[in-house]
Amino acid sequence: MSEIKIDQLGNNNELKRGLKSRHVTMISLGGTIGTGLFLASGGAIAQAGPGGALLAYALIGVMVYFLMTSLGEMAAYMPTSGSFSTYATKFVDPALGFALGWNYWYNWAITIAAEIAAVSLIMKYWFPESSSILWTILFIVVVLSFNLASVKAFGEAEYWFAMIKVATVIVFIIVSFLMIFGILGGNDPVGFTNFVKDDAPFNGGFLALFGIFLAAGFSFQGTEMLGVTAGETDDPGKNIPKAVRSVFWRILLFYIFAIGAIGLLIPYTDSRLLSEDIATSPFTLVFENLGVAFAASVMNAIILTAMLSAGNSGLYAASRMLYQLAVEGKAPKLFMKVTSRGIPMYALLATLAVGSLAFLASFFGDGVVYIWLLNASGMSGFIAWLGIAISHYRFRRAYVAQGHSLSDLPYVSKFFPFGPLFAFALCMIVVLGQNYMAFMGGTIDWYGVVVSYIGLPLFAALWFGYKFKHKTKIVPLEDCDLSNK
Repeated sequence: MSEIKIDQLGNNNELKRGLKSRHVTMISLGGTIGTGLFLASGGAIAQAGPGGALLAYALIGVMVYFLMTSLGEMAAYMPTSGSFSTYATKFVDPALGFALGWNYWYNWAITIAAEIAAVSLIMKYWFPESSSILWTILFIVVVLSFNLASVKAFGEAEYWFAMIKVATVIVFIIVSFLMIFGILGGNDPVGFTNFVKDDAPFNGGFLALFGIFLAAGFSFQGTEMLGVTAGETDDPGKNIPKAVRSVFWRILLFYIFAIGAIGLLIPYTDSRLLSEDIATSPFTLVFENLGVAFAASVMNAIILTAMLSAGNSGLYAASRMLYQLAVEGKAPKLFMKVTSRGIPMYALLATLAVGSLAFLASFFGDGVVYIWLLNASGMSGFIAWLGIAISHYRFRRAYVAQGHSLSDLPYVSKFFPFGPLFAFALCMIVVLGQNYMAFMGGTIDWYGVVVSYIGLPLFAALWFGYKFKHKTKIVPLEDCDLSNK
């Protein structure tokens, strides 16, 4: 570490543009494929039926696509690692940008802690008597090494992590539909028998559908990394739009087809779908029905890849956000410093330190502090999405108000103003409805309310605290800073 050259504060504190089009596309895509698909999709089908799960994930998928077109328009025009934090500062209110940036950094720092804990559990599937400390240290060394090497090394690691997940889902979908039509598996064609069994395709009514709708939102978090990568993409005007255009179809392919296949092959009444054990993952169950030996071990390895990918990309996103906050004077200047390879090392180390401390908190007091930290970060992704929708609405209006032509933009979202407004409304429903059950009983479950919504007052404290201290105001459209340098 002592051999790493640290540039002095000044004009050389800039990140390197080393990410190619394939890196950006895979980072964005890989962010949506994880335990939400591999494990939680089974529970979604069991609770709302195959049709309910499909509808809930489809609605969230459309919302995410609108958000990505909004983010893509701004990122292609103004590529920066600060992403929606910088956009909110320039187009809405500096206080909102400050709160969004620190909120997003905290979200990923705590997510790293969750991945550290999860990796230890995954490895104990194969090595039950092994030490958790060993796997924790190994995980930290791996993700730190990829991030410290260079942005290109990070991009390559994420590319191959995502490729493994993508290949798994594609093979799963192909195999599933061959089994549905009786071509594989040695059984008669299943057809739509399970899809309409008992109360299917919709089970549990509106509240069950709404509950899955809320949970589905967590599965898609990570796609907004598309904006963070713009600051280190070699040709953002070309690569960002290309990645945005591919997001929708791949979300459709991976989530809708995969959930549809599971709903057709496994009855929603199968109690194993409610389990979050890898051995009863819907993917594992389908591969076992096909006769694949060691299906659980294979899926365990793939989920381990997903965990490494989440930790790797989370450390990247958080460190770049912290770096940009420092550049804008919203974080200590120390975090502006970069290595000769363009890596914000101090931002990396600070983020990893916070994540590791949060992980250590899980060992004290029955993990109460850790649980509260996780709950506080649970809302952060949705808050970031709200920030994207608001920023894009203001950006487009400011761009037109200042006399610019839309034809000059590298990429134009075709869904304005409906896209950001629809995404904002749907995302607000997800945020406010997080624990609607706490209000459904004879008395309000105040503990449940505080646990579920703790992220909102923390975000408000950041926003209004900065606003009070610096006396910031909403930026008039005519004064919005549209300089893309």
